[in-house]
Amino acid sequence: MEREFPNSFKISVIGCGSVGATTAYSLLLGGVPTHLTLIDVRKEQAEGLDLDLEHSIPFTSYCRIKNSDNVKDCKGSDLVVITAGKRQSQGQTRLDLIKDNKKIFADIIPKIAKAAPKAILLIVSNPVDVLTYEAIKLSKFPWQRVFGSGTILDSARFQFHLSEKLNIHPRSIDAYILGEHGDTSFPVWSTASILGKPLFKFKDFNKKVGDQCYSDTKNAAYRIIHDLGYTCYSIATAVTEIAKNIKEDSHQVFPLSVLLQNYYGHSKVCLSIPSVICRKGINEVIEIPLDKSEQKNLAKSVSTLKSYQ
Repeated sequence: MEREFPNSFKISVIGCGSVGATTAYSLLLGGVPTHLTLIDVRKEQAEGLDLDLEHSIPFTSYCRIKNSDNVKDCKGSDLVVITAGKRQSQGQTRLDLIKDNKKIFADIIPKIAKAAPKAILLIVSNPVDVLTYEAIKLSKFPWQRVFGSGTILDSARFQFHLSEKLNIHPRSIDAYILGEHGDTSFPVWSTASILGKPLFKFKDFNKKVGDQCYSDTKNAAYRIIHDLGYTCYSIATAVTEIAKNIKEDSHQVFPLSVLLQNYYGHSKVCLSIPSVICRKGINEVIEIPLDKSEQKNLAKSVSTLKSYQ
């Protein structure tokens, strides 16, 4: 007799490599899905991950886990997390992955859209901004139901490095990275604060310290890939936070890669801006005040990404 779930929330993870597997594990530990489907073209990869995660269930919230090598089995999903694709190697930028990963998306996105026409698509594969734009076009879904993890992780890294300098918990630091999830990302210093007090008014915090925090943030992935070969744990944690807030219809604000529609005059490109998430996807975007330098950086991100679309 199959168990019934009064508050059912099905998540499918497409791609069971290091990021997909860690994301699935994090989602399970977080108690987010009631149903979790693991999909990978390498059937044994999905099967092995399924079996390993099932053995965690005695210590987690109950979840029905299944596996497949066919994206049609994401049928009925509330959320589809897409991590499939070639991953960044040492010496590569995220934009170097475009050609290979666009081909993969051209194959899988229409199939996902057909199988799960009411799902939210959360793009994690890199380059996330370009692939989010591709996924919107290929799925023909409303833009509110297709968005990328964007700079949520960049912002978390930024808040961590700032916290180390300020000796204040990262959660209390209101400072974000916007734009491309890549080399043209930028910090929003003009509104960076702790409960309204600008960061640069804190003792011993100055432009040099701030620039070092941003540099450590920007180069984090390159450093981790050099040392470990890949990144997975922090992005899995970030995806779990997004998924949890979708499920809870929280209207929490995150910097996510969404379709711009006359945002500071920019349209027809995806990059990270403050976005309110709900059970239906993106509820709204927030046009925050940017100074002239930040507006210039936003325009640079737009122009860079559009050249790769």
